[in-house]
Amino acid sequence: MKETLEEFYNHLLGIESPWAVESIERDSKSREVTAFVRYNSSQQVVCPECGNPASIYDHRTRRWRHLDSCNHKTLIEAAIPRVKCEKHGVIQLPVCWAEKNSRFTMEFESAVILWLREDSIKAVAGNFSLSWDEVNGIMERAVKRGLQRRQQSKPEQIGIDETSFQKRHEYVTVILDKQRNVVIDILEDRKAATLTEWFKHQETCDFSAVSSISMDMWDPFIKAIHSSFDNAEELICFDRYHVSQYFCKAVNKVRSQESQTYKKSEYNPLHKTKYQWLRNSSRTDNRQAKRKEFMPLTRMNLKTARAWRIKEAASLLWDYTNMTVAKKNWKVLLRWISLCRLEPVIEVGKTIRNYFYGILNAIRLKVNNGMLESKNSFIQKIKSKACGFRNRNRFKTAILFHLGGLDLFPASTR
Repeated sequence: MKETLEEFYNHLLGIESPWAVESIERDSKSREVTAFVRYNSSQQVVCPECGNPASIYDHRTRRWRHLDSCNHKTLIEAAIPRVKCEKHGVIQLPVCWAEKNSRFTMEFESAVILWLREDSIKAVAGNFSLSWDEVNGIMERAVKRGLQRRQQSKPEQIGIDETSFQKRHEYVTVILDKQRNVVIDILEDRKAATLTEWFKHQETCDFSAVSSISMDMWDPFIKAIHSSFDNAEELICFDRYHVSQYFCKAVNKVRSQESQTYKKSEYNPLHKTKYQWLRNSSRTDNRQAKRKEFMPLTRMNLKTARAWRIKEAASLLWDYTNMTVAKKNWKVLLRWISLCRLEPVIEVGKTIRNYFYGILNAIRLKVNNGMLESKNSFIQKIKSKACGFRNRNRFKTAILFHLGGLDLFPASTR
């Protein structure tokens, strides 16, 4: 038996009983196809909240956007019954092709979500002829849906880092489950009170099995961990790359100060060598011609060369397996630093003494924030692709959409 146009659109749009396509209308000028759907009112209706029998109160006409068919914008229009329940009052019946409070079908939202994973809001809006707010609404519903479906996890390794939200030192805090490689949450700022409050009230994770919390030496984070965990001294691990940054900044400061002493001299051995001093000697590309020219400088009687040798020695102290040997060699380095007579390097030594427990924990547990730095880099790409964010909630939504490991798709299209 030949299928009618209405039956064809029933299958195309995913319309199921007690709903059915009653008629199809095509507008050649606007290139739109509208499928008019009716509800079979002969069936007994029940309250969508409690499932008890109810009576039809009235109807409200609604429209939804579906994926294009035959190069025509496709719409669904239906008079949705509202039922009267003795317990819950007047409630609108749900439809099988769209989620509550959405003006797009589930298939349409799924297609937009797939595009959003790869492209910017601007590109997706242009491709689907939507406004930026409509695309953002689909993204927000997807994230909300994913967070509701997310089950409580029991992470063992956590990473905490800040990432820039806007200029003028505007930051948010990123919390990562390193085992699952997913962002757990984004906090509004990088204050101790905010992080402490999050640990106290959030229900996303069970932190009873946490064995390490890696971070940089940001005092508010440290304070929050001490407030939230009784064994904080055993959990906190300071990222080796952030510690290395302290040494690099000290070397650069020494180089800059020493370079000033050669200002009136015809010969300046430090001229145009800034990045050579900061580069790690263990890099595989250090056999290049410039590096060969640079290495003799490290053997000269220069303050910068002394600071550089300390930096290089520190970079070799992270891979020990014997903690007694590791602790002994770090203390040897700290004594060297205290006697080096280089003020910027001495300041780094004081910092390391204050946070020595976290460095030893990082060596013992073999953890760092490399995974979080990778996420941070991806977040900056998200921000760049969106040409920046003015709203923190939208920034948070975009991060969780891409990095939250969430189940984003509507129920019938998963």
